[in-house]
Amino acid sequence: MSHVFPASLQAPRSRLSSNGPELSRIVAGMWRIGEWNMSAQQRLAFIEQCLALGVSSFDHADIYGDYSAEGLFGEALALQPGLRDKMELVSKCGIKLLSPHRPGHAIQHYDTSAAHITSSVEHTLRQLHTDRLDLLLIHRPDPLMDFDEISGAFTQLKAAGKVLHFGVSNFSRHQFECLHRRFPLVTNQVEFSPLHVAPLFDETFDGLQDVGVAPMIWSPLAGGRLFQGGDANVENLRNVIKQIADQLQRPFASVVFAWIMQLPCRPLPLTGTGRIEAVAVAVEGTQFTLSRSDWFAILRAARGHEVA
Repeated sequence: MSHVFPASLQAPRSRLSSNGPELSRIVAGMWRIGEWNMSAQQRLAFIEQCLALGVSSFDHADIYGDYSAEGLFGEALALQPGLRDKMELVSKCGIKLLSPHRPGHAIQHYDTSAAHITSSVEHTLRQLHTDRLDLLLIHRPDPLMDFDEISGAFTQLKAAGKVLHFGVSNFSRHQFECLHRRFPLVTNQVEFSPLHVAPLFDETFDGLQDVGVAPMIWSPLAGGRLFQGGDANVENLRNVIKQIADQLQRPFASVVFAWIMQLPCRPLPLTGTGRIEAVAVAVEGTQFTLSRSDWFAILRAARGHEVA
């Protein structure tokens, strides 16, 4: 099915840090690609539709889809290898799942050893049918992580040209800064939405803004919980967002994406959808800015109380 969006609907580009890569401001998350029930040709068509909207950055992880998501994307990309140079590929490593695909894993755990980081990258490159990643993230903080060892692995992967830039995901401000002092990180991918505002108040965003690093945002729509059900607080939040969306004559989700992108740390939100219309709605969030009072009306509803 082909969709025609206005030519003006284009995601702008955004640099993650002064020495970091330029990504599309909206990043297409591939976590659920296995649930979209698409043929390789349909996956390729979706990738091409994203690129037409200026959404050129695709977010992966080795474990997504029980270790199958990267392969599904790579299979589609192999149908049109020339597209690789028009996109940025992001992946993550450092979690070992219990899986029939990984019979050697006896317990679900983290592994940020240099050996695991390196072997994960090799596997990801094969799965994605590419010779390089634009960005590699450590997926979760690991109690056994050795910052110097991780830094050494990053240095070697960069020297080999296999990974161009490095970051982390779900790290606290302190964890980020410990590794960043040893090796320049370009992002921290964290959960943030009107239903999860902790990074505003736990120094995550302040710390990143301070060092000039933009976060990436997973679950910006709270996994869809903003759209349905929930308690009285969620209901009230939904009504506040809907009221603002109606006044601005913008889609509900566009308002949420705009609210997130208004933060001065310049976040790059991820989509999680296989529907190109929903990607377009996210891109529309890059086209307007909320008034400060509308922005705080959403925060107030999100927190359930006034700012003091």
